[in-house]
Amino acid sequence: MITAEEIKGLIEAGLPGARVQVRGDGHHFEATIHSSAFAGKTPIQQHQLVYATLGDRMREQIHALSLKTLLPE
Repeated sequence: MITAEEIKGLIEAGLPGARVQVRGDGHHFEATIHSSAFAGKTPIQQHQLVYATLGDRMREQIHALSLKTLLPE
């Protein structure tokens, strides 16, 4: 079973400089991500960037992931 900390680490590795908060129960997770990589992208494109950092884990280990993507403040 994947943990919130593992998800956080994968997102941070895939989006260098991002501020990431993840919480969840082992199957359902919520993530808030602040990243300059989101600049000029639609919300769907932002979510696709995050999903790419998680790879096959989105199909195999993570059953639900709610995303809030934001530009840095």
